[in-house]
Amino acid sequence: MTQAPFLEWRRLVVERGERVLFEDLSGRVDAGESLLVEGRNGSGKTTFLRSIAGLYLPLQGEFLWNGENVNDLGEGFRENLLYLGHMNAIKDNLDAVENLRVQSRLSGNPASDEDILSALAAFGLRGFEDFPTRMLSQGQKRRVALARLLLSRAKLWVLDEPFVALDVAAVDHLQSVISAHVEAGGIAILTTHQATQLTDNSTHRLKLG
Repeated sequence: MTQAPFLEWRRLVVERGERVLFEDLSGRVDAGESLLVEGRNGSGKTTFLRSIAGLYLPLQGEFLWNGENVNDLGEGFRENLLYLGHMNAIKDNLDAVENLRVQSRLSGNPASDEDILSALAAFGLRGFEDFPTRMLSQGQKRRVALARLLLSRAKLWVLDEPFVALDVAAVDHLQSVISAHVEAGGIAILTTHQATQLTDNSTHRLKLG
C-alpha cells in the first residue's frame, strides 16, 4: 500500500538579516489537508514557504517528507513539490503554451499540447495561447502560471499569494482546483491576504509573528 504523504517541520529557526523571524517552530500537514499560513507583513510567511521549497536555508531545524529529511531525498522530494511564488516564473518572450511546455518538461512530467491548451482554457485563456506573455495583463500572466497546477503530478503544492491579480471568476476557479487537489489526497500550503471561501473554511492554520 502506498503511504499517504505528509510534510513535517521540526524546531525551525529562521533568521533574516539579524532578526529572528521565528524559532522552535514545529508542525505537520497530512494528505488531504490544506494549511493557511498567516501573520502580519514581515512575519516570515514567504520565507517559510521558500524554506519548504529549498530556496531559503533555515538557521536550524529540518523539513521531513514522509519522515525523511528533504535534503537527503533530493529529487525524490522535488518531484513531489510544486512551488508558486510571488513571481510568475514565466518567460515574456515565449507564449503561454511554450511556457507551460518548458515548465512541464522541467518538472519531469512533460505535458501534451492538448493538455496544455485544456489547462489554459480552464483558466480563461482561450484565444490567448499564442500571444507572447509580455503582451498579457498581470492577471493573465498569473493565470498562465497557475495553469501549471492542472498539469502537475506533485502531491505538495506551496502557493504564495496565489489569488493576486485574479478576477472573481478566476479566484473561484482556483479555489475549486486547490480543493480538488486536497480532496484527492494532495497537500496545499498557502498564504493570502485575500479572504476567500477556501481560506475562511480552512481548518489548519499556522500563525507566524
